[in-house]
Amino acid sequence: MLADATGIHHVTAMVGDPQANVDFYADVLGLRLVKRTVNHEDVLRHHLYYGNGTGDLGTLYTCFPYPEEAPGRRGPPQLTATAFAVPPDALSYWRDRLADRGVDVERHERFDDALLRFADPAGTRVELVAADAPVEPYGDGTVPREVAIRGVHGVTALPVDPFQTASVLETLGFENERQDGRRVRYRVDGPHATVVDVIDRGHDDGRDDAGVDSGDADGADLVAGGFGREGVGTVHHVAVRVPDEETLFAYHDLFRERDVSVSRVRDRHYFRSLYVREPGGILFELATETPGVRVDESASELGRRLVLPPWAERDREMIEDQLPPIAVPDQPLLGGGD
Repeated sequence: MLADATGIHHVTAMVGDPQANVDFYADVLGLRLVKRTVNHEDVLRHHLYYGNGTGDLGTLYTCFPYPEEAPGRRGPPQLTATAFAVPPDALSYWRDRLADRGVDVERHERFDDALLRFADPAGTRVELVAADAPVEPYGDGTVPREVAIRGVHGVTALPVDPFQTASVLETLGFENERQDGRRVRYRVDGPHATVVDVIDRGHDDGRDDAGVDSGDADGADLVAGGFGREGVGTVHHVAVRVPDEETLFAYHDLFRERDVSVSRVRDRHYFRSLYVREPGGILFELATETPGVRVDESASELGRRLVLPPWAERDREMIEDQLPPIAVPDQPLLGGGD
């Protein structure tokens, strides 16, 4: 019997300027830059990992900076938002903090949870949900520990076929928990980072002529029409965590038997993974829980230098010369030869 996923491993977005990205996630949101590495498919591009102080799974939000790329467009089939968990009494702090920094913030309610919605400098949709999460926050960041982000809460998926997406989620161990209008919540049994909300484009609850909840921005994407386009400001994929490489191979074979598009198992240095482009169009990654982001840096040194996968070390000088320098809050400038 296949082992179920136990929650979200990480979320990855495509962004523009890397310095603006660091300024927002490490300074404004107070996350720790836990890993500065490179895109395995393009080693002349940064791959920036943010998380809590020790880079625990379920806290990781990673970014591919592509400053020359065109903006993307939200629409199906895409992941349209990433939600982070904050303490239930922290939303007022965050509303004021974001407003003070010129970030437009909207407050909403969803499944009885209060949340704030806004966009990062690339235009990527971000949410802060008032939700308990048993995760240690980054205690040395720019945000007081008692109100700091506790990790990923979940993601919103806008597929072309929600039934196909739901089938893959159920294969991975997610269960249909509840529905509110077009939004269907799937949750897996795990400690935290366990939510995937699927927008059902075919559901009509009579709220208005388009069947769209005006308080749900993903509904607004539907009214705008058209399909999404990958680019700056869009979420590339969500990874769910599985225990080991043996489980990856088992899922690989199962998805192939079902004619679902699945990649080979890949070595991402910090985990082993495979990618599943399910028939609803959403890109899922399955990623192992080990070896983790501390395999090549101690907890105290996370994010303080450029780390490369072993096979890229021979080209370090060339890679460092090509990557732009990055300044991280409370750290020295990280540039070529840092």
